[in-house]
Amino acid sequence: MAELLSPEAWGKVWTYRGTFLTGFGNTLETAIFGLLLALALGILFGLMATSGKKPLMAVARVYVEFFQNTPIVLQMCFLYYVLAFSGIKVSIILTGIISLGIYTGAYMAEVVRAGIQAVPKGQFEAAVSQGFGYVETMYYIIFPQSLKIILPPMVNQAVNLFKNTSCLYIVGGADLISLTYSFVTGATTGGAYAPAYLVCGALFFVVCFPLSTLASTWENNLKRRDKRGAAIVKQLETEVS
Repeated sequence: MAELLSPEAWGKVWTYRGTFLTGFGNTLETAIFGLLLALALGILFGLMATSGKKPLMAVARVYVEFFQNTPIVLQMCFLYYVLAFSGIKVSIILTGIISLGIYTGAYMAEVVRAGIQAVPKGQFEAAVSQGFGYVETMYYIIFPQSLKIILPPMVNQAVNLFKNTSCLYIVGGADLISLTYSFVTGATTGGAYAPAYLVCGALFFVVCFPLSTLASTWENNLKRRDKRGAAIVKQLETEVS
């Protein structure tokens, strides 16, 4: 508690604030590019999982099951150290982008699959009867309807990806957690544990909390809208009968 209220400890954190800002910037960079990769993989494998073609569905299933059921830390270590011992030098930031993108992409794929499958089959049949191909059906009819189902859990996955950047610490990353640890254990900066970790947590919080709130609010609004729609339909049916 004394350290938490120590002006000297807080002064040290303020003096070396550049360390935290650098770590925060590296974490944001990793998260943003990792999220773009995850979205691309999620959409690709989500479409494969709902394509109706067994080879594509099998590949999508293997991808999802493998990456969902192995730890992200193990995937990062494998990517970083195996490539390093193979003579391929990959930066820690790039390691984070690739590993987080592939890992989160498996969850995104399940979100996309669930969203597409939630659209009534009659929509697919109607599109086929009108001469739409698979791509046109997805682009013009299915995806617009599934977005309201897909987007809230996708935002939650984005939050999880941002928090999972902390796993880069295991390979000596330059992310926020790693640089915070380097700060509190440094020869000239060590000692300000409580203020340093509080600042680190606050920087994570200012990104994750608004996104989590957005996802929750979005999902609740969609549920209320669906309830109102169902009530209107029920009322119309009663009036007609």
